[in-house]
Amino acid sequence: MPPNFARLRPVADASDAFLDGAVRLRQPTQGHRVGTDAVLLAAAVADPLGMLIDAGAGVGAVGLMMAQRAPLLRAALLEIDPMTAALARDNVALNGMSDRVNVIEVDILSASSRRAAGLADASADIVVANPPWMAAARSRASPDARRALAHVLGPEGLAGWMRAVMALTKPDGRMAIIVRGEDLADLLKACAGRFGGLAIVPVHPRAGAPALRLIAVGRKGSRAAACVMPGLVLHEADGRLTPQADALHRGRATLDIA
Repeated sequence: MPPNFARLRPVADASDAFLDGAVRLRQPTQGHRVGTDAVLLAAAVADPLGMLIDAGAGVGAVGLMMAQRAPLLRAALLEIDPMTAALARDNVALNGMSDRVNVIEVDILSASSRRAAGLADASADIVVANPPWMAAARSRASPDARRALAHVLGPEGLAGWMRAVMALTKPDGRMAIIVRGEDLADLLKACAGRFGGLAIVPVHPRAGAPALRLIAVGRKGSRAAACVMPGLVLHEADGRLTPQADALHRGRATLDIA
């Protein structure tokens, strides 16, 4: 059951710059904040065109970064929390994208909620998702309902998210997702029969370290086999960003997975 948002405390916010200042975001000063995961997911899809849906958009980081890179892209940012959605609307205006990006308050995991919000199935050319990390059965929910929404999956786990993503994606449309490295098996299972031709990029904090994140791009209805792409290493031994990671954070490069 969704939390009682009326009981949540107001969110203090600050304006932060991304992609070398090309995108500015108001976001909470505490709790879940935009970081590298959003930057990498926004850089995952080559040539984003048509209609984009950012599923579970938060303050709108991924969708706005993709829209900044692709001036003809239209986008809908889907967010369940009214306060976070309000920040996303502010961010759309702040970045001058009100003519082609809109924010919709909706529980994306609920088909009835999507219908009530006017979201048609199979309406998006691209759907991107940075779902919560933790399975509800294996985690202790935070007393902060907003943090719990950002970090804890629903009862159906990753499969519930991929079912919703599939419903929103056009036939042969693309999906991009970022998950924890340890969630590889869950990712493959959740995509089976829904998205094929998965191209998976492991994201390593430094050379030789296990991948902490996986970025995957696939096509709805494809029967092509999955493949593992060359990994992305984020940091040098001294902690500095690698040249590739630095270029991604500055908006000067994309992963262009598929």
